[in-house]
Amino acid sequence: MQDNISTLRSIINENQGILSIVLFTISIFIGWISGIFSSIRRRPKFKIECIPGPTLVCTYGTGNPHNGHDIHRTGIVIYLKISNIGSAASSIESVALGYRWHIQPLRWLWWRYGIRRFWLRHQTTALQDFRVEIGDQIKLYPFLFQRGSIPSAPPDTYLGIGQSTNGIVYFEQSDSWGACFPTSRKRATKIKICVVDTFGGHHFQSVSVPRVPLDEARKFNPSFGLTIDKINDNIGVFDLPADDDGNPILKR
Repeated sequence: MQDNISTLRSIINENQGILSIVLFTISIFIGWISGIFSSIRRRPKFKIECIPGPTLVCTYGTGNPHNGHDIHRTGIVIYLKISNIGSAASSIESVALGYRWHIQPLRWLWWRYGIRRFWLRHQTTALQDFRVEIGDQIKLYPFLFQRGSIPSAPPDTYLGIGQSTNGIVYFEQSDSWGACFPTSRKRATKIKICVVDTFGGHHFQSVSVPRVPLDEARKFNPSFGLTIDKINDNIGVFDLPADDDGNPILKR
């Protein structure tokens, strides 16, 4: 036993340089692996909620025809609360909304937008603030990205760990016809919300949004549904540049 211990000591003493290199290499490898797992754990995670208020879907006619079809548009406004419950800070880069069209089964568009979803990826500029009358007072709702009409600090979309923010996102689906509008059940539309952070992470939440007539939507904003008309006053909406889903990209 003592001879074995003496032999082991002799080997270690004779190879201290190699042993030091091996131990150093192992330490670097363990540190590298630990750093990788630490970076994986440290990620933002956004919790998405809808706040009661001007959260609604509205499909309305324009009174104009296109190739024998009556044109309609869809406006969607959602009052969002986004909280960072993850382990790293990040900013909100963008918000998109996805929903299924009210298309009859077994048609090509049904496979694309009835089984999958039609996505609105570019927010629309609201012409006025969203508001509600409370007694003789008027409450203005904040926007998530857009500045309101009353001078104030710009919207803050940076979320540290444990921080949250809230604000309105507003979208208008461009001129459509037929069944190219959100499908609804029991006067509500299922909307899938996608929030993208600055690291490219995608955070999803499905919500049921009330479907209301145009006059009800305009109680929150008299200019609801008028942005496309105003922005594209002298431009044919069918000549606008479009995204991958064929939805015209409006100026912002």
